[in-house]
Amino acid sequence: GIDRSTGAPKPMPLGHFFLAINIESLCSLEVFKKNTGNLLRALRQSMKSPKGPGRIWTAGEIENDARVARTAQGGMKVSKVLQQNMIDL
Repeated sequence: GIDRSTGAPKPMPLGHFFLAINIESLCSLEVFKKNTGNLLRALRQSMKSPKGPGRIWTAGEIENDARVARTAQGGMKVSKVLQQNMIDL
């Protein structure tokens, strides 16, 4: 985007939000998964900014990558106090 007051380039305040409620009332689950997968692949394959991180992230990818990394390292450490708090719940 462009800063209207200075004319300088600036990051676009752009995001996407996806919501599905009882998707099978709109289409079959198989069709939904296929269409959603195609859309996400198209987003990720879009042209990237040469100044950017080199990747287009979609919702949940950063968190999933972190979960996979933690799992590969044996999981996340939980203190004894927090473990007891969770048990007490």
